[in-house]
Amino acid sequence: MRLFFTHTLHFLSAVSVFLLLFGGIPGSTAAQTQNFTFQDTGKALQNPMMGWTMHFYSNIPSNYGSQLAPSDTLEWFEGCSTVYLRIPWAYMEPEEGKFNWAILDTPAQRWIAKGKKVAFRFTTSESWLEYATPKWVFDAGAKPLRYSFGEGPKPDGDLCDPIFDDPVYLEKLRNFLRAAGKRYDGNPNVAFIDIGTFGMWGEGHTGFSSRLGPKDTLRVTKLHIDMHLEAFPKTLLCISDDVDGPQNTTGNYPATDYARSKGVTLRDDSILVQPAPRMWFHADMADRFWREMPVILEHEHFGSSKHKNAWDDALLIRSVEEYHAAYMSIHWWPQEEWEACRETIRKINQRLGYRIQLREIEIPESIEIGKPFTVRTLWANAGVSPCYPGGFLTLTLKDADGGIAAVLSDETLDMRTLEAGPPEAIPVRRHESTFCAGLIAPTTRPGTYEVFVSVGQRDGTPILELPMEGDDGQHRYRIGKIELK
Repeated sequence: MRLFFTHTLHFLSAVSVFLLLFGGIPGSTAAQTQNFTFQDTGKALQNPMMGWTMHFYSNIPSNYGSQLAPSDTLEWFEGCSTVYLRIPWAYMEPEEGKFNWAILDTPAQRWIAKGKKVAFRFTTSESWLEYATPKWVFDAGAKPLRYSFGEGPKPDGDLCDPIFDDPVYLEKLRNFLRAAGKRYDGNPNVAFIDIGTFGMWGEGHTGFSSRLGPKDTLRVTKLHIDMHLEAFPKTLLCISDDVDGPQNTTGNYPATDYARSKGVTLRDDSILVQPAPRMWFHADMADRFWREMPVILEHEHFGSSKHKNAWDDALLIRSVEEYHAAYMSIHWWPQEEWEACRETIRKINQRLGYRIQLREIEIPESIEIGKPFTVRTLWANAGVSPCYPGGFLTLTLKDADGGIAAVLSDETLDMRTLEAGPPEAIPVRRHESTFCAGLIAPTTRPGTYEVFVSVGQRDGTPILELPMEGDDGQHRYRIGKIELK
């Protein structure tokens, strides 16, 4: 294990170390202690509510997962936690009430089998597909709007959008969302779902198509937010920044403010579409969200951004800082993006989302069974966002056979409360925990035990991966030994 420790042999040295690190505790009793200091391993972490999301379907079904073998879930793309499936409604409900769920479930289950998550966007307007909204919806009486991409409404346009507040369209869409909600809402494998049923590519803007004004856009956005909240009340929802205007920098953001008031988070579609200084527009919008909910960043299609001379690795890193991003996209053929940006991706992984570090721990050399003892720790969050799922410190004692002899959880420090800060000034938190092993039951025998530390549920179930060595395979990390007397 890459750690440095001082094994204190005398009470005097224990007090000296404690006074140096913690300033002392009035009234504390003499006890020989051992102190361990840990270094961050630098590895990419797989944790809830953060990571890289792979555009398996990026509107067009062949982009960008079609070249992956069924067994390839991007284990080699460090930090990839989520498969993102963004696809038109027409492909999921080709006939009314008859659903093609396999188009979602097949790639999703590949990732889920590897312990990863899935995210969705269901779109109803595309620049490359005449009927992103199923044609049967219009045959049932929904009013169509024909247009040509970039030219606006045209009676003979080659594309067909719905009127996004048409009653028939809303009725049929609500039925689809309810069916999807019955299948996916509250599913612990679903990381988030975009509100993507309004506007071009699901981004909530109509400048290339029907060209709705701001008031109509706001009204229709609220309708679609509310429909998704009805269908997915137990799932994290997000909405594109573009609903308030793709290049609106006024600070007046009524649509996303409404979303935030309903517990809907933000994604930016997309950054690095244009070269600096127009590389992104809504970091100030993200500032209204990130303290409570994870912000999702999507960069422009990597190849397109490079072609337009808009791509800049340093700016991609900077975007994570300015947006306090929890998620970043893989928006291209993943092999190409990884090969071209490997070191940049690794740098981002040191900051993307949250990164809980145990920096120091002080534990007794020995304890008495059934008697309380004190553990002192030093923690930091080295990421850009809060630890949204939270988590609590647990000490686990194991015998020589790896059997669990004691599980000791401290509910007085929630990692959700650790502050995020700039890389040069990461806040740290000192904490003192009181535990007791073998009180009443189960039978706890004297002897020497391995000590493991973990962060997870209140009941001691480990959840979070930490940047430490010594993982037992369940995110418990060995730190040393302790004697039970």
